[in-house]
Amino acid sequence: MTALSRIRPAEPPGATAARVMICDDSLVIRAAIARILEADPAIQVVAKVANGRAAVEEIGRTPVDVVVLDIEMPILDGIAALPLLLRADPGVRIIMASTLTTRGAGIALRALRLGAADYLPKPSTIGTTGDDGFSRELLEKVKGLARQRRPAAQANRPRPGITLRPAPLAAPRLLAIGSSTGGPQALFTVVQGLGRTLGVPVVITQHMPATFTPILAEHITRLGCMACTEARDGEILVAGRIYLAPGDRHLLVDGGRSGLRVRLSSDPPENFCRPAVDPMLRSATAACEGRVLVAMLTGMGHDGLEGTRRVVEAGGCAIGQDEASSVVWGMPGAVAQAGLCHAVLPLPKIPLKLLDMLKGARA
Repeated sequence: MTALSRIRPAEPPGATAARVMICDDSLVIRAAIARILEADPAIQVVAKVANGRAAVEEIGRTPVDVVVLDIEMPILDGIAALPLLLRADPGVRIIMASTLTTRGAGIALRALRLGAADYLPKPSTIGTTGDDGFSRELLEKVKGLARQRRPAAQANRPRPGITLRPAPLAAPRLLAIGSSTGGPQALFTVVQGLGRTLGVPVVITQHMPATFTPILAEHITRLGCMACTEARDGEILVAGRIYLAPGDRHLLVDGGRSGLRVRLSSDPPENFCRPAVDPMLRSATAACEGRVLVAMLTGMGHDGLEGTRRVVEAGGCAIGQDEASSVVWGMPGAVAQAGLCHAVLPLPKIPLKLLDMLKGARA
């Protein structure tokens, strides 16, 4: 029996910490990432290896929930190692660690389509002051993905009952999607489920660096469904097309005689983010006179909460991703627990619900 066909070793009795393997050819980066992870008692670093081949060998003998996998390594790089790791342990969650470059972004997002669970842009220096954002994102993604991998080992936190709202009578003029941590994979699922044609335009704000957003738009288009582009200032929104907020710019929606139009803004970050979901939803509410359908997907924090409240109070509607299918139930959880959702659903069921809500809609 080869390493690629071994049964995953049984986890130690009572194990609850997220078990992580770090795979990076830099000893300094392996040590820095390990320090960040091991500072959290909910995480245990169980292996540190220097290349993809060593990672594949290690996963056959060590129980692992999440692999932080570098892309460029000697012997066997991250892209080559990815399918071998998934074959050795189909349930393992893999985070691709990429450089903040166009090439790094392209490879990381291609890895998502090949089965990686998420990506993480690496700053030029890790483990120094000023990388709090990287540390926070790393910890949230590792813990969220480990929870998805090992639901039985995680205590189900009791949630208060969620109050759902009735569907509005007016058909939406716009579909607005917000997402953050775990968002690219969620967006791929939703866009594929929506199909090739839609009676309204789609605007998306995904928290993502400027280097990554044009590559994400390309990858969404390559799904073979609706075309997606980075939104351009002043362009008219067309039904059946997807407009993605560019990194470091807020995507706003203006109304007028010629229809809905994009306006890009360099206003200060909101909820520590630019682009942010709240300004997109506030502007869309005004431009569409409340006829907005919101889909709030997985993400850290509560960006989108106040914007969704504005939409719903004006007569619009919101659908939220449920906790079990979210990497981090921050953004959708905030909206759901505020009683603003018409439905809170597992990710695979969201596209069909959105299509149902959009029946008969016209831009």
